[in-house]
Amino acid sequence: MFNSLSDRLTTTFKNLRGKGRLTEADVDQTIREIRRALLDADVALPVVKAFTGRVRERALSAEVSQALNPGQQVVKIVNAELVEILGGQTRRIEFAKRPPTVIMLAGLQGAGKTTLAGKLAHWLRSEGHRPMLVAADLQRPNAVNQLQIVGERAGAFVYAPEPGNGVGDPVQVATDAMDVARSKLHDVVIVDTAGRLGIDEELMQQARDIRDAVNPDEILFVIDAMIGQDAVATAQAFDEGVDFTGVVLSKLDGDSRGGAALSVAQVTGKPIMFASTGEGMKDFEQFHPDRMADRILDMGDILTLIEQAEKNFDQKEAEKLAKKVESGEDFDLNDFLTQMAALKKMGSLKKMLTMMPGMSQYKEQLEAFDEREIDRVEAIVRSMTPHERANPRLLNGSRRARIAKGAGTTVTQVNQLMERFTQAQKMMRQMGRGSGMPGMPGMGGRGGQGGGMPGMPAMPSMPGGGSGGASKRKKGKKKPAGKSGNPAKRAQEAKEAQLRREGRLPEKQGAAFGGIDLGEEEIDLSKLPKGFGGF
Repeated sequence: MFNSLSDRLTTTFKNLRGKGRLTEADVDQTIREIRRALLDADVALPVVKAFTGRVRERALSAEVSQALNPGQQVVKIVNAELVEILGGQTRRIEFAKRPPTVIMLAGLQGAGKTTLAGKLAHWLRSEGHRPMLVAADLQRPNAVNQLQIVGERAGAFVYAPEPGNGVGDPVQVATDAMDVARSKLHDVVIVDTAGRLGIDEELMQQARDIRDAVNPDEILFVIDAMIGQDAVATAQAFDEGVDFTGVVLSKLDGDSRGGAALSVAQVTGKPIMFASTGEGMKDFEQFHPDRMADRILDMGDILTLIEQAEKNFDQKEAEKLAKKVESGEDFDLNDFLTQMAALKKMGSLKKMLTMMPGMSQYKEQLEAFDEREIDRVEAIVRSMTPHERANPRLLNGSRRARIAKGAGTTVTQVNQLMERFTQAQKMMRQMGRGSGMPGMPGMGGRGGQGGGMPGMPAMPSMPGGGSGGASKRKKGKKKPAGKSGNPAKRAQEAKEAQLRREGRLPEKQGAAFGGIDLGEEEIDLSKLPKGFGGF
């Protein structure tokens, strides 16, 4: 969703790298580029003016002029202001003291309310609740049937006493649903209401009647993140009509410019609470303004990645693998299958990779990566006998030919997988000997020589990849690490190092944002699930 905005901002901040002092002209140029990037992303004009005004004021203050690295400080300011316009703090559902908690969904037709009702129910079930869905959209053709199908996929009970398609009283359905929820001990009730193609009084009156009948604890306004500038007017109309308590962004995985997400919270003053990021039931997440700001600025979202890992990793299996590695036993293909299953539970590999800092520069490679390669790799392993998985050294030429035929692949693909797997075994042995996590190259290279995750399919043209491993150097002629072979260049490097020690030149930056400190707590890697480091 925010790819274009992220790319523009990344390019803008690269121009600030290495500057020991920022002039007013530098700041004005940066603000101009930020303004263009936000307007191109379809952010509402009042929001853009307020945002750039605050950034400019802070960028020209002593906060930046006295900073050791002014460029980093400007990025930090932009990050803080982005968090502010996205809502500031994470807003969670306020559950009723006496169940059931009633959540009413409102929004225009086509915004994705019915599908989102199922996703919300699925998410609530994963949090330990017993949600019930209520089919109160009795106007849109097949809306009731759609909610029943979605509810079945989410594993939630659906209360649908009326067939819909213009038949039935939605207010009565919503009222009766409260008694049903209490009798069946459902602690959360999600009411799916009707929408319209546009704002009208009939729509608002029906929404108000349902609201007054069930007295919801939360009224969530569902908005299509792809509608652009219309998002602001629609949000204001619903705020005045039903006074919603929070916003849910649907279709956040689309390729539109995403201005709705950056406008709604600021204009209405109501927080964004959830975001739908795909078509699957699991493609739904709580909205964290600080994490979304980090994603927009290409700083990654490691916390969300860790949370997903903790939810999907089997703690017993992870501990079992950790003990196996510590005892010196070899990582085998049965272990690989276990980790592959955990990886698939976490969802799209592409989405996980985009949560890593600095991945925007590999956008084309990520787009070229075929997620089905994971299934092909799994098919190869499952075509082996249990004895072969436990003892990969048995795989001679004839066995590999049989495996390739059984998996519907080629012997070359089997060989590439085994080459990557051999490298993964070496990595595990180093960890078992207490050598720690060795430096891992990218996601594998062409021909399977790039290292990466154990046995994972190759990611095209990523760092550490290549077509056949590291380039060969002549023996006995190793160049000192970090030093140039050119005498003139070495002298220049020494001069720059002296200026840095004296504070007259900013430190070298390794990425577009220089790995800036945003004032947050550092992530404690010791809190990763046991065994996740090896994975």
